[in-house]
Amino acid sequence: MKILAITNQKGGVGKTTTCVNLAASLAANKKKVLLVDLDPQGNATTGCGIDKAHLKHSIYHVLINSKTLREVIVRSEKGGFDVAPSNRELAGAEVELVNEIARETRLKQAIGTIDGYDYVLLDCPPALNLVTVNALTAANTVMIPMQCEYYALEGLSDLVNTIKKVRAHLNGKLEIEGLLRTMFDTRNMLAQQVSAQLESHFGDKVYQTVIPRNIRLAEAPSYGLPALIYDKTSKGATAYLDLAAEIISKNKSIKS
Repeated sequence: MKILAITNQKGGVGKTTTCVNLAASLAANKKKVLLVDLDPQGNATTGCGIDKAHLKHSIYHVLINSKTLREVIVRSEKGGFDVAPSNRELAGAEVELVNEIARETRLKQAIGTIDGYDYVLLDCPPALNLVTVNALTAANTVMIPMQCEYYALEGLSDLVNTIKKVRAHLNGKLEIEGLLRTMFDTRNMLAQQVSAQLESHFGDKVYQTVIPRNIRLAEAPSYGLPALIYDKTSKGATAYLDLAAEIISKNKSIKS
């Protein structure tokens, strides 16, 4: 079971879009997928067609140990994968866990109670907080979605340092799986320059797949659908299918 944290403390980089569409694309490749929404905004939850306003239980209840992960999982029927949903209640977890023992490992313990999935995708909040640390402690690897712009490079160094600290103290096996270039506009010279810098510095840690700026990707969440279901012929949908294929291929090569 591959546990992949999708994180970037900078908002608006396509993190949740990536999580939802990668889940659907992996499911389209016959993989069993669980998406865990760790953002109090619950955008991944609604993007999967789940009503976050009427949830009986959510990932919040898992983190405070009042429910098991299995008890909160719901099905995204159109997406073809399972979801551990979230809503604004999750914002309270940070305060409630502050004095708890082993608070950084709550999510890892919860995921350890389930099996049967090929991939568990963790949609992290746009902050380096306790919930994000829980995700990094539970994960095998990290995907960092980012726009190719100047400020993205500054934020990247902070995130890499956080990953190093988590590896040193909480999860010795944590690795960066890849940097994903999102909302990419080939006409933008700065984007091309930053992209080249990323490839030069991080090498094969940069995914070959590039996610373009695409209106269908932006529209799909308002219908509660992954882009693959909303418009499977769109450039955004086909890009995420390519990303899923790249990840599956990479995992096969690692196992062999």
